[in-house]
Amino acid sequence: MTKQLPSTDRSLPIALLRARERVMGPIRALLSDADLTEQQWRVLRVVQESGDIDPTQISEQACLLLPSLTRILQKLEDKGLIQREKDQMDRRRQIVRITPAGEQIIDDNLEASLAVIENTRTKMGPERYEALLDLLNELNRKGD
Repeated sequence: MTKQLPSTDRSLPIALLRARERVMGPIRALLSDADLTEQQWRVLRVVQESGDIDPTQISEQACLLLPSLTRILQKLEDKGLIQREKDQMDRRRQIVRITPAGEQIIDDNLEASLAVIENTRTKMGPERYEALLDLLNELNRKGD
């Protein structure tokens, strides 16, 4: 018997991509209105959540490669949404923090973001939504 790949509707990578597109559609519209890319939004959220943070940590938490992150940080800095400075203890290290304008753009999109989350949560049911997040986070941890 010849081995066969599972059908695409039973393929985890394809299922994850399809789910990502379903979730990201409404978010892309929201971000377009805010003149942000998905990657810029992820970086802003990570920096807001973490406080002062270095680029390596941002790249890990925002799922971005460092070369891409460097360009994104430059764009966000040009827009006045983040601030970068040298670490006082280790001058080779850079520290990134969100600016008041960056905080404001997140605040301005808070209600719409929460509505997108709640819509997905309602469609799935709260228990299944939380279970899905738990399973995805577990899958991520097991990859280490």
